[in-house]
Amino acid sequence: MSALLRAEELWKSFGDREVLRGVSLEVSAHEVVAVIGASGSGKSTLLRCLNLLEPIDDGRILLGDEDISDPRVNANRARSRFGAVFQSYNLFPHLSVLDNVTLASRAVHKVPRPEAEERGLTLLGRVGLADKAREHPDRLSGGQQQRAAIVRAIATDPEILLLDEITSALDPELVGEVLELVRELADEGTTILMATHEMSFARDVAHRVVFLDAGRILEQGPPAEVFANPRAERTKEFLARFRA
Repeated sequence: MSALLRAEELWKSFGDREVLRGVSLEVSAHEVVAVIGASGSGKSTLLRCLNLLEPIDDGRILLGDEDISDPRVNANRARSRFGAVFQSYNLFPHLSVLDNVTLASRAVHKVPRPEAEERGLTLLGRVGLADKAREHPDRLSGGQQQRAAIVRAIATDPEILLLDEITSALDPELVGEVLELVRELADEGTTILMATHEMSFARDVAHRVVFLDAGRILEQGPPAEVFANPRAERTKEFLARFRA
């Protein structure tokens, strides 16, 4: 299966601190890839680099057949091919939920407002937020805001969905409702690359798990293989904390 997204030897530093050190990664269409690792391992930076929110120091990023890391490429156009959801919900507080959900469709993809709102309302209804469409984000719980953020990310039919620790800012009782939505998207064939600390979710939903440590991929493979029989000692140490 050909890769939809491919990173080749990505390097990224902030000052003297190397955060990504030669990371190479592929994600195929309809695949769910979970990136796991300790805080500070480079997971969030990797996703931000792939989405061109952070410039890379070296390497190459290909989306389909296009080298989107080429400086001549229109970064905004390339970025519009992704859907992205981050730890904080990043909903615009001055806009209604529906306007948040439809903004990219209307402003970037030039979808007429009636068409964008029809799709937005359908998606909000699917996640139980139809009655919140005209509310502002501060009237929603954390779980509702994160579900709205996911709806915003998928409203434009992105080629790939990037999820960066989307449950880390949620109260424990709200984590399940957000993960259930991601599970449904995965079951429908959405291509997903997610950085997560939800090990059981990664084991049950991902097709492949990638262990990132100190800016390098130490190992990757099917979840059953990585979780049951990790090869690298560092992977064993990391996963042992979740088995305790």
